[in-house]
Amino acid sequence: MPKKPAAASRLHRAARIDDAIHDFREKVVRRWGHLPTVIPYAGYGTTERIRVLGRVLLTKPPREGESSRSMQRREERVRGWRSFTSVPVGDIEVIIEIEGTVRTVRADRGGVVDTSVDVELVPGWHTITMRTHDSDAVEAPVFIVDPDTSFGVVCDIDDTVMVTALPRPFLAFWNTFVLDEHARTPTPGMAVFLERLTADHPGSPFIYLSTGAWNVAPTLTRFLGRNLYPRGPLLLTDWGPTSDRFFRSGREHKETNLRRLASEFPDIRWVLIGDDGQHDEEIYGEFALEHPENVRAIAIRQLSPSEAVLAGGRSKAEQAAAAPGTPKVYAPDGAGLAEKLRAL
Repeated sequence: MPKKPAAASRLHRAARIDDAIHDFREKVVRRWGHLPTVIPYAGYGTTERIRVLGRVLLTKPPREGESSRSMQRREERVRGWRSFTSVPVGDIEVIIEIEGTVRTVRADRGGVVDTSVDVELVPGWHTITMRTHDSDAVEAPVFIVDPDTSFGVVCDIDDTVMVTALPRPFLAFWNTFVLDEHARTPTPGMAVFLERLTADHPGSPFIYLSTGAWNVAPTLTRFLGRNLYPRGPLLLTDWGPTSDRFFRSGREHKETNLRRLASEFPDIRWVLIGDDGQHDEEIYGEFALEHPENVRAIAIRQLSPSEAVLAGGRSKAEQAAAAPGTPKVYAPDGAGLAEKLRAL
């Protein structure tokens, strides 16, 4: 079992308690014969550097005669609450192979792999493999953006592409513990709107940026595919306390990733899509002020009155200052947003 780093003594008390609980659960399930398994997520990158995403969990060993691919599909079908109760393996080495290039990285304390690897790849979708020293390799897709690309889309998930209709305090609980992709409701017209955006700009990156937990990434991926949303990487966050605070900041997660995308793709101007029930308007507006050269437009889905009540009210950022020349459009569904963007 991997040793905990010396820096653990400087962790927030909540994080130390969280680690102690994970250590206990890890010992128990290892005695049950569970083995480390990499759950791969879609990544993205440039022709010279890629961002690799995944998570290491302790899972049941493969059944007799079961292939690694069949086992991967079995793990991906795990429903929300079981995904949450799976035991992550922190501080474990993960071996990444990218078309002959091999790199060894280390998962964080929550078992999450979020690392950059320098490698030369041609634009388009590629398949890489990830494994631990004790597990079979699993495949992960990676989208490489063409250097000449100047258009991209960043899109929120909850209440933007998916109608939640739940009070905010219960949203994370419901999405994580209860709901599977069959019970989620797509936002009317949004899939067609987003698909048209990608069809009009072939080869452009499409990023889903959400405050949801990595635990539900497989469920969200299936929901997006089942409802014909464009294919693209998910940028989610880990569940539980961080090294320096009790609760993770969803706003900080979005702001950090937007700035990272601006740094990784300085020539891309993004269409930022969200809703007016959280902080999307404010976050996108501030990013547009900070990086006006990287924002092509901001599209905000307006929640219905009942949805707005459940969301805790509407954002007041509609009246806030935006970067000069940055269009902002509002509509209650995908068809309205598409019409208003076409009119620009």
